[in-house]
Amino acid sequence: MTLRTVRTTLTTLVAAAAMVVAAGLSAPSAAAEAEQPSARGHEATRAAMDAAVKAGVPGVLVRAHDARGAWHGGAGVADLRTGRPPLPADRFRAGSISKVFIATVLLQLEAEGRLSMSDSVDKWLPGLVRGHGHDGRKVSLRQLLNHTSGIYDYTEDPDLHLGGKVFLAHRYDTWQPEQLVALAMRHKPKFAPGSGWNYTTTEYVLAAMVVERATGRSYAAEAERRIFEPLGLHATSLPGTGVRIPAPSGRMYTTFPDDPQHTVHDITEFNPSWGWSAGEIISTTGDLDRFLAALMRGELLPEAQLQKMTTTVPSPDFGDGQDDGLGIFRAKLPCGKVVWGHTGFLPGSQSMAYTTRDGRHRLVVNFNTDWAGDSDAAAYVLLAEFCGTSPPATLTR
Repeated sequence: MTLRTVRTTLTTLVAAAAMVVAAGLSAPSAAAEAEQPSARGHEATRAAMDAAVKAGVPGVLVRAHDARGAWHGGAGVADLRTGRPPLPADRFRAGSISKVFIATVLLQLEAEGRLSMSDSVDKWLPGLVRGHGHDGRKVSLRQLLNHTSGIYDYTEDPDLHLGGKVFLAHRYDTWQPEQLVALAMRHKPKFAPGSGWNYTTTEYVLAAMVVERATGRSYAAEAERRIFEPLGLHATSLPGTGVRIPAPSGRMYTTFPDDPQHTVHDITEFNPSWGWSAGEIISTTGDLDRFLAALMRGELLPEAQLQKMTTTVPSPDFGDGQDDGLGIFRAKLPCGKVVWGHTGFLPGSQSMAYTTRDGRHRLVVNFNTDWAGDSDAAAYVLLAEFCGTSPPATLTR
């Protein structure tokens, strides 16, 4: 979810990783990696962060955790005006990483016997998914979470005003979830339910609406009660229509594809209701790291539901080496390591959160711009931390 398409970056993380190895850059084998873990000081990760800044990213904030404990790193600036560096406690908009939280809540409800992944969307939201070939009676909750529903992605509708400089005139608009779904229903589905795969933001708006119907409470209240509070995620919030990021935080920067001058805009304040449950979360590297660890260690889901979450389907739009579970992606890196997680895009922010399946090696990253997606910066930080791969002297942009 961004003014730049999320699909490009999710593909890039794995596709660019493969090109790194094909180009002959330093990438140790899986065996060598086992003997020389990245906890030796995160030199490659630091180099990848510096390379991102050299390529034009204002600032990078990283938290990694491995056998030697936690490591924080920052590069560049959090604020172009003041020159303040990124700080470990800084909050940022984490975009579609929100989807992992919503999937977790929905699977918790299944574990409690309150719903089933096999339930139809229409069972919980009767008549909502209708129009131009959409039929919620034929779409399951499972298909919402693994992007196999075929439901149209409302973020592609021009009336949302995400396509360029026009966003500036609409940055404070408020959208209701029903309105977002209605935008999607104006278009034909991508394919019949279960017959293909397509990353669709609409699915996670619907998933949160199911949470609300099943519990009688807002999805934000359920996420806070079930995840934020038990894990002590005190810096994590769901702002609703709130336009500001709580302090401490840096600034967020964007350019627009229809601006030939490539003017840099401070886009920190905007109303995130157009992304709602699928992308509004504000968090920190520390909180997201704690969430990943708890999720993979079985602290949030019983084994049966965690098994469902990590049962994957092919995600061909995102390239070879990456499959889709329920709210979480599985990526096999060129060095042989397999990681699980999600990326997040919003105007002015690119984030990623990945972990090994046992939760022992984790990485959370935020770039305070969305134009990092125009380069391979995220892929190189990912490869540096998990594979020890050194970045090239110059990143492609």
